[in-house]
Amino acid sequence: KGLRARLGDGALWFKSAELGDDKDRILVKRDGELTYFATDAAYHLDKIARGFDRLIDVWGADHHGYIPRMRAALKAFGHDESRLEVLLIQIVRLVRKGKPVKMSKRAGEFVTLREVFEEVGKDACRFLFLLRRHDSHLDFDLELAKQKTLDNPVYYVQYGHARLCSILARARELGEGVPRFEPKLLARLDLPEELAIVRLLASYPDTLLDAADAREPHRIVYYLTELGQAFQSYYTQLWKVRRDPILPLKSARAGDWRRSWDLDKMRARLVWVDAIRQVTRLVLNLLGVSAPERMAELGSEQEEEST
Repeated sequence: KGLRARLGDGALWFKSAELGDDKDRILVKRDGELTYFATDAAYHLDKIARGFDRLIDVWGADHHGYIPRMRAALKAFGHDESRLEVLLIQIVRLVRKGKPVKMSKRAGEFVTLREVFEEVGKDACRFLFLLRRHDSHLDFDLELAKQKTLDNPVYYVQYGHARLCSILARARELGEGVPRFEPKLLARLDLPEELAIVRLLASYPDTLLDAADAREPHRIVYYLTELGQAFQSYYTQLWKVRRDPILPLKSARAGDWRRSWDLDKMRARLVWVDAIRQVTRLVLNLLGVSAPERMAELGSEQEEEST
């Protein structure tokens, strides 16, 4: 069905123009060689035969004209063309020291993903590639990806996770593990920043589902970055502006410090910190990015709450 031999040229043509394409397409050339379209159509039909009900392809943006002919092929064999979903991705430009890395298909000069992976590491490679929508251009800064500074987006998030782990570790040293979840205890979280992060944590399941439905994993990266920024801002404000640390300072731990310290508020914050840690770790694991519990740079700087 949908096939015809065009007399005179000896090729086998597909009547794709009748099914939504802009013109008919060759399936078998005059010399008997199959075209790319023929093998691609066979591949998709084989996937359907193997029981897949949704076909998701990732193509370069310059292949957008290929979509109608592939849908026409599915339609010709009696399948719903909407089963095919194509994600068009834009070009990634590698940048080093502010200048683009030159590549040329014609000259055979190019940098492979494996080479980028080996240079910057898997964490930076995966995280930075997911910072943009698949249909947006991306300038991948190789030098930034290797930096161990807060300017590096993946380092910033990992640093935040290590800080959360550090707070909980210091709490254990004080004999305070993470308390059981109790609504009355969490009522002690009354700062606007704390409540804003609670709402952000509560939005994670919907954010994850929406990202999956839209085939847009960058939403998860944005969410994680927003969560990390919210906590880091809160942490700084808590110490430098409010003078209200999560854990008692060393100077406040003389004698029986528990008598004078607001234990309920501290324990509420520890439950809250652990929830942020869990969600941060979940998202990093989902992205295939490591979630370090300790970072040398974190330990080398002055941690106000342990002084």
